[in-house]
Amino acid sequence: MTSSSQICVARIGAPHGVRGAVKLWTFTEDPLAVRRYGPLVTKDGARQFELTSAREAKGHLVATLKGVVSREEAERLNGLELYVARDRLPATSDDEFYHADLIGLAALTTANEPLGRVVAIHNFGAGDIIEIAPPHGATMLLPFTNAVVPSVDLPGGRVVIELPEEIEGDTPEDAGTSTP
Repeated sequence: MTSSSQICVARIGAPHGVRGAVKLWTFTEDPLAVRRYGPLVTKDGARQFELTSAREAKGHLVATLKGVVSREEAERLNGLELYVARDRLPATSDDEFYHADLIGLAALTTANEPLGRVVAIHNFGAGDIIEIAPPHGATMLLPFTNAVVPSVDLPGGRVVIELPEEIEGDTPEDAGTSTP
């Protein structure tokens, strides 16, 4: 299984209790959906985990993994991301997509000018962020909202980005200056 055919659906957090349970942070619309996908694997495919139980807690799941029976074993898994094959996920409707489907798409302005490529979708806790890598220079991190990303064209291989005015007008010469 290649990394492009895998979708990260969860991340193992800190242990919960002393019998090997873990906090499980899911990246699915329905947090308990991870139980339906079968075994979850690490990004490199070297390790596989089967959920034996999962229940909802405040903002995460409390899960037990087959073969993990002690707090010490659970501690060693903290931070591990879990993936599932893309084809095991439910199909999306025409106006829906998985974030992973956007990676590699061309990013264009509303004036159809190229910005670069989508390299990642992040969520640091305050909402989704789209990362665009231009051909040269530093990547751009923009809020992934309908106002900033008004359209996604998967068949056309592109996303349209509405740049905020303060970013559009900035040039290297303008950096660090302001107008009253």
